[in-house]
Amino acid sequence: MNTHPYPIEVVFPDISMHERSGTGIPYLHTFGSGVPGAHVMINALTHGNEVCGAIVVDELLRAKLRPRRGRLTLAFANVAAYRRFDAAKPDAARFVAEDFNRVWTRAVLDDRSRTSIELERARQMRPVIDTVDLLLDLHSMHEKSAPLIVAGLLDKGVELSLKLGAPATVICDEGHREGRRMRDYGEFGDPGSEKNALLIECGQHWEASAVAVARDVTARFLTLSGVVDAEDLPQQWFVPLPDEMRVVRVTEAVVADSVDFKFAGDYTGLEVFENAGSVIGWSNGEPVRTPYDHCVLVMPSLRQLRPGVTVARLGKIEQGTAASQ
Repeated sequence: MNTHPYPIEVVFPDISMHERSGTGIPYLHTFGSGVPGAHVMINALTHGNEVCGAIVVDELLRAKLRPRRGRLTLAFANVAAYRRFDAAKPDAARFVAEDFNRVWTRAVLDDRSRTSIELERARQMRPVIDTVDLLLDLHSMHEKSAPLIVAGLLDKGVELSLKLGAPATVICDEGHREGRRMRDYGEFGDPGSEKNALLIECGQHWEASAVAVARDVTARFLTLSGVVDAEDLPQQWFVPLPDEMRVVRVTEAVVADSVDFKFAGDYTGLEVFENAGSVIGWSNGEPVRTPYDHCVLVMPSLRQLRPGVTVARLGKIEQGTAASQ
């Protein structure tokens, strides 16, 4: 496992000009069209060191993109963590006090005995998110890996992913032991609701190619939703679709019980282990083995290692399909 910092290939935008908004919620902008349609949200900076989404949302706001139909919300979430970014300690800006993407249950949000910078920001954004029909949450990864879609557990997430058409790998999982993600919050995680959400892992945090992925999926999501037309967006944002998509269903998470965890190789993600029983690492000196043949290793990383953290997930390839055109 690579423990050295990756090079920072992108410029972190100054987003201070976006603090004031018509919603009264700092760094969260909503625009109406006056025409019926979905409320679509593009969210960046769920984690403060994941800059590709911030670059895209900044560009959309500077371009003054407005919806043709429905409503469009463009948001920067954990701005407090983003402000703390230090290139000498780039992983430290993921959050300030707790992971913003682990607080999204109504019980946690309603529990006023709990507070943190991240939890208060989630409470601030929550009234708007409660009205969103389609959410795209832009993320990036600790390790340099192929981009992927995190679609949640429900069929509706997979269906939306395949309609989007990229990235090529769709991951179905229930999230993290530490708490619920925004993409699973409320009706996004309700099979009876038409509301839907996707989380896109665009690539390694600071690689230039992650920005290209973030632009492409954002452009495709906005046009797929109908909130804008393709010609409203920079045409260079659209890149060719993959020839095929595959769906990988996570069957279990590999969770660290202590800081005594190490991987058996320099894994970055989406490695396939052909044989059941393959050793992928050791936890407290005990081998961690793959439970079945053709097991896919999803998003392995020790950069946030501490007890209770998911350090990897294990998945089965469920299907491959031609990408949408």
